Amino acid sequence: MHRFAPLLALTALLAAAPAFAAPSTQSPLIGRWSLDVTTLPMPAAVRPQRVDLEFRTAANHQWTTRVDIVDQAGAKMHSESTLALDGTPGRATGTYWVDVLAAYMPKPDVLVMQFVYEKIPRSTRVYTVSDDGNVLTETETYFTSDGTPKMRIAHFSRAAAAP
Repeated sequence: MHRFAPLLALTALLAAAPAFAAPSTQSPLIGRWSLDVTTLPMPAAVRPQRVDLEFRTAANHQWTTRVDIVDQAGAKMHSESTLALDGTPGRATGTYWVDVLAAYMPKPDVLVMQFVYEKIPRSTRVYTVSDDGNVLTETETYFTSDGTPKMRIAHFSRAAAAP
């Protein structure tokens, strides 16, 4: 039995190696994105002037999301969170209507996030990146006040890196 112990230990280490390895592919979601506000299904008078989104990796295999919004009146809103990508809920900070989030990345070009504000689920959003890496599609699902399910799709363009 003792002569097989090193072989068993090596086999166990090799089997566990993928769990300890860094991700082999960097997510194409990483970077800054600007919303094409004309793609929003709402009248121009109520659309935000600008929405910028940034995704980046953080320490301990976590993910940071930052959102900056300028509404139709010029008021600014901001939100930021750093979360594990395993669905574990975490806190968001800022002035946007979200205080708890959960995120999951099933593959490098797909991010699923659930938004909660004041203990009420607000929306689920799925972010996907085009094959050329230049367009981010946000599919948001939520319920209206009467319980009707709604879906909204918006498109972001990759923005230049911050100076």
